[in-house]
Amino acid sequence: MSNSLSSKLLGGNLVLRIAVGLILGVGLALVNPEWAKDVGVLGQFFVKSLRAIAPILIFVLVMSTIANKEVGSDSKIKPILVLYALGTFVAALTAVVLSFIFPTTLELVASPDGLAPPDGIGQIIKTVVFNLVDNPLQALANANFIGILAWSIGLGIALRHSSPSTKTFLSDFADAVSAVVKVVIALAPIGIFGLVADTFATNGLDAFIGYGRLLLVLLGAMAIVAFILNPLIVWWKIRSNPYPLTFLCLRESGVMAFFTRSSAANIPVNMGLSKRLGLREEIYSLSIPLGANINMAGAAITVTVLTLAAAYTQGIVPDFWSALLLSIVASICACGASGVAGGSLLLIPLACSLFNIPNDIAAQVIGVGFIIGVIQDSAETALNSSTDVLFTAAVSMAEDNKANS
Repeated sequence: MSNSLSSKLLGGNLVLRIAVGLILGVGLALVNPEWAKDVGVLGQFFVKSLRAIAPILIFVLVMSTIANKEVGSDSKIKPILVLYALGTFVAALTAVVLSFIFPTTLELVASPDGLAPPDGIGQIIKTVVFNLVDNPLQALANANFIGILAWSIGLGIALRHSSPSTKTFLSDFADAVSAVVKVVIALAPIGIFGLVADTFATNGLDAFIGYGRLLLVLLGAMAIVAFILNPLIVWWKIRSNPYPLTFLCLRESGVMAFFTRSSAANIPVNMGLSKRLGLREEIYSLSIPLGANINMAGAAITVTVLTLAAAYTQGIVPDFWSALLLSIVASICACGASGVAGGSLLLIPLACSLFNIPNDIAAQVIGVGFIIGVIQDSAETALNSSTDVLFTAAVSMAEDNKANS
């Protein structure tokens, strides 16, 4: 009886169950908005559960994978990092082209209080370096994935010389944490129901009508990257039809990320999808958490589009070379965007400085970003997170094809 219950809870078509939760959430928001706001706690519980399990999952899994890794094996991380960088730059360039074709101005609003955007690229690099040497317990508590990766890799390398029983314990511990992750992910339909109900009841659609043109440019750029450019990059790697893999990643990773609005929270989802795809654990246990920190095509699009919109609002018409420089800066800055909701918006003042746009104007652009964030940030995170799995799978498939040829 217990086995049957657990199989029903953990099995079945997750995407179909999420779709049901989505429909029920919208329906409740339309019928009784007050109840819909109350059930939002279910969504908050789900997202908090994902964020809680992600740091320990990454720490244990990466450490176990490296400790049990065979001497001389290659994790193939470098080709994935190349795809991450290429995809982010192409996304920023796409945003520039669309912004040139459809120039957009903004109705500026006040920025939320308490924001602290970085002063420059140097500060971003400094933050990353300091995160590398963060206290391991503090890194776990604050979900500092850069620090978690640094410590897990270091301990994993040291533990490669440990006894077989220690390695077996690490492997069993990683399996146990993965089992907990499966239970958390199984709660996704309930979590999505709560998130959607609360979002629609609180915001509706009226808040976004005034920024329709801006949203169309943002979402259009993200759609072009997701459905055209990313598949082209994958085809370049695997030399076969990229769309089955693309749609799978968008459906099983992108949908979840759209509602959680956090690349960090979606790490366990991407880990599970990578495992189901049969990818090598020593590859995805590193590439997925790295991608959640540095693979930020959606963030590059957001920074680029909002910066150019701010420029047009101030009567500035950027030339091609300034726009190309913006693409490069946005790509670099996007790697410093935190893997949480709204993380990319804090990078806008840095990009605006390229066009001598005052910080008070840039801060107001951040305010616009928060208004449209329910849609913009959701789509951005869906693109970022699904691409982590997509590029990891593409490199893995390319290596398999090479080995079989």
